[in-house]
Amino acid sequence: MRTLICGSLAFDSIMVFQDHFKHHILPDKIHMLNVSFLVPEMRREYGGCAGNIAYNLKLLGGEPLIMATVGDDFAAYAERLDALAIPRDYIHHVAGTYTAQAFITTDLDDNQITAFHPGAMNYSHENDVRQVPDLKLGIVAPDGRDGMLRHVRGFHEAGVPCVFDPGQGMPLFSGEELLECVHKSRYVILNDYEAELLQSRTGENLATLARHVEALIVTRGGEGSVIHTAGGQIDIPAVRPAAILDPTGCGDAYRSGILYGIVHGLDWETSGQLASVMGAIKIEHRGGQNHAPSRQEIAGRLKIAFGKTL
Repeated sequence: MRTLICGSLAFDSIMVFQDHFKHHILPDKIHMLNVSFLVPEMRREYGGCAGNIAYNLKLLGGEPLIMATVGDDFAAYAERLDALAIPRDYIHHVAGTYTAQAFITTDLDDNQITAFHPGAMNYSHENDVRQVPDLKLGIVAPDGRDGMLRHVRGFHEAGVPCVFDPGQGMPLFSGEELLECVHKSRYVILNDYEAELLQSRTGENLATLARHVEALIVTRGGEGSVIHTAGGQIDIPAVRPAAILDPTGCGDAYRSGILYGIVHGLDWETSGQLASVMGAIKIEHRGGQNHAPSRQEIAGRLKIAFGKTL
């Protein structure tokens, strides 16, 4: 049941602007933009797509392995992974670099402005997924460009089913490269903006792209998600959260539900519903890895929301 999660490990510095960006960015002055946001609230969190997905999959009782590259400042994160019993066997230290860093400013509408320093992530191509034995599933989440291409190709060569999750890395690839990644993956997951960009870059619509994979999943935030399969389109409603505190990492939490569903043979509707529950639980907490429900509590939320058992 081991799932290899390829992607970034990062430190997130999250700041909250107690106003709305739209009140401070003048549309007719964008060509000479010079703004400063006072952020009296700031915290530093453990993050990165691979870290967040692995954390959530562990909550579900999955067996996540992380493949990533990290820098000289990784010690505190390493201790955290050890405490969570998430193996570090395939996390590679690149001397003389920083671990990836995200600086995220969120306004009162949950809009975000992010600055991202990739650091050691740029060396992700030095890892090789073919060296990891006994895998049930892999996912290629946002990472260094060359690493993402190598990991998709490596999973394909090894015969390991792969989820292609380009995320913020989408602009790094040409249309031909994106098509290659879709064709060599068994599943694709995107948010609605990324889905539009994928269609624009490749020249193919979602219906055509979905024919290349077993499932193409598009998330739509508060409007839920859509899973395109050979059997048709499955609409998954969003689960209403108890509170909306922080959207950071919600997509990663959603992905953990999809991965768990694939590995454990759940049908697509149930997998999507579980993913929706995980996203709702995450948005009720600040940071990407501060929610800590038990598996029983997750199962209870799934039962309440959709009448399903975990």
